[in-house]
Amino acid sequence: MASILGVSAFFHDSAACILINGKIIAAAQEERFTRKKHDPSYPKNAINFVLDYANLKLSEVDQIVFFEKPFLKFERLLETYVAFAPKGFISFAKAMPLWLKEKLFQKNYLFNQLREHDKDYKSDKNIFFSEHHLSHAASAFFPSPFEESIILTADGVGEWATTTVAIGRNNNLEIKKEINFPHSLGLLYSAFTYYTGFKVNSGEYKLMGLAPYGTPIYTDKIKKLIDIKEDGTFRLDQKYFNYATGLTMTNKKFDELFGDTPRNPKKEKLKQFHMDIAASIQKVTEEIMIKLLKSISIEYHIKNLCLAGGVALNCVANGKILKEKIFDNIWIQPAAGDAGGSVGAALAFWHIEKKNKRAVNPNDDMEGSYLGNKFSQNEIEKELKSLGANFETLNYEDLIKNTADLISKEKIIGWFQGRMEFGPRALGNRSIIADPRSDKMQKNLNLKVKFRESFRPFAPSILKEDLFEWFDLNTESPYMMLVAKVNNDKIIEMTTLQKQLFGIDKLNIKRSEIPAVTHVDYSARIQTVTRDKNPIYYDLILKFKEKTGCPVIINTSFNVRGEPIVNTPTDAFNCFMGTELDYMVIGNCILDKLKQNPNLKKDYKNKFELD
Repeated sequence: MASILGVSAFFHDSAACILINGKIIAAAQEERFTRKKHDPSYPKNAINFVLDYANLKLSEVDQIVFFEKPFLKFERLLETYVAFAPKGFISFAKAMPLWLKEKLFQKNYLFNQLREHDKDYKSDKNIFFSEHHLSHAASAFFPSPFEESIILTADGVGEWATTTVAIGRNNNLEIKKEINFPHSLGLLYSAFTYYTGFKVNSGEYKLMGLAPYGTPIYTDKIKKLIDIKEDGTFRLDQKYFNYATGLTMTNKKFDELFGDTPRNPKKEKLKQFHMDIAASIQKVTEEIMIKLLKSISIEYHIKNLCLAGGVALNCVANGKILKEKIFDNIWIQPAAGDAGGSVGAALAFWHIEKKNKRAVNPNDDMEGSYLGNKFSQNEIEKELKSLGANFETLNYEDLIKNTADLISKEKIIGWFQGRMEFGPRALGNRSIIADPRSDKMQKNLNLKVKFRESFRPFAPSILKEDLFEWFDLNTESPYMMLVAKVNNDKIIEMTTLQKQLFGIDKLNIKRSEIPAVTHVDYSARIQTVTRDKNPIYYDLILKFKEKTGCPVIINTSFNVRGEPIVNTPTDAFNCFMGTELDYMVIGNCILDKLKQNPNLKKDYKNKFELD
């Protein structure tokens, strides 16, 4: 039996993955255990989990592969400082102590950390280092359902690369071309995340969600920041940015161009200006991605595309790429950000270094991304009892029927089943679920349960066989990575008066038969559900359909704003008692909020730092 441990850490979304004979057995992000969102620290808990799940001690693991090369990253830091000196000395001086203490001599640091897991682990000779973008590309290609594919990776920055094109064939993968720092589509998008008052490396999805409320009137100004060539390659004009040398993303010249300073979220509300900015950068991002993909499609004549890197989490852009029909087939790594680097590092070593053959799975090899923790019914009941929870245990049929009934009565439910998802999306195992037919549900969920901005959209989970009837999407979307329009016959057209409304005022207009999951531009971020990938979630939606005629339910992650998705029954109960969730269904147990001891209620709203 051959085993490889993949590790990503020290920037954001630290994670660990274990392969046995090339198969992904388990993977998890450190944040789920520490309860610190996007936790960048050494993933001690995630490593312990994947080893336990695989029934391995660390000393029994054949290879340990880190997802990037720290010396190359350090080289970038030094060369950037030399190129911009003396500007940037403050940020350089702040970075140096951590690099000299931990990051530069990472093999030794990793070895010392790894020894804490197992006293019998005595040599660092089995520690290897992948490259950041190779890890991303491998995470997208090797689990994909393609024998051959183009792989586009776009993110903030790895060691030097910010955008790479790779070709994958069978068990091999080769990076063909790259765009290097400081020219970065991910950092450009993050600059506007910062400028609109959201947190970099966390709030980018908010910027994407805000875009439909605005009009893209600033695209020409954005194109003064970035020189976009016909083939989609680009260069950023560094006189507008501060990320290469400073402690902020943008500078005064950037502010002058757009006519305002970065929004302070503690003092300033979102204005139409910010919505128009969001719409504009979203449009430019889509334009760049589509130009890049058209040019590489013509160059390489390959009809399959894989996407990875943080930019691949932009599901609106992904939907636009799909509509362009540049490629016959598209597959996106569900953990496209840095967490997925742990999977890619391990797979790259297994296939490229060890030259192991690859058997292509037509359904992909990510196991539905259900790669995390799971709890037996006995473990769940024991934990709930220790917490003082009041619960009822039902048989399977009654559990499904009762939950579907509660959803149809507009009750909001915490839903905890099976293995935790790997990646940023809850896919029906650690989810909050509700009725999409309610025109009040989006606002209620955002304000009373998630404690977040009212404009934030929710995703529909739909039975795969009903997809074409409800959405303009011609391929399944199991990982919630594609946005598509609601079909015209399900849409409720806005009146002339409603069309004249601006921004957030559009939020409360009933736009379709499923208004709670229909964004203001009539789009939705779709998850298709099949019985083979998630039988219990499938049966629940099917029962809801039998009761209501609607094969769709709301699916949002089981957490509040600023909190990682729940991992354990205790996490779930705390969230249940700290929000206005009506019920929680966990394993075969059902909990009614009205029957809980009111003294167990949590002050949850202020527990987690806002993102």
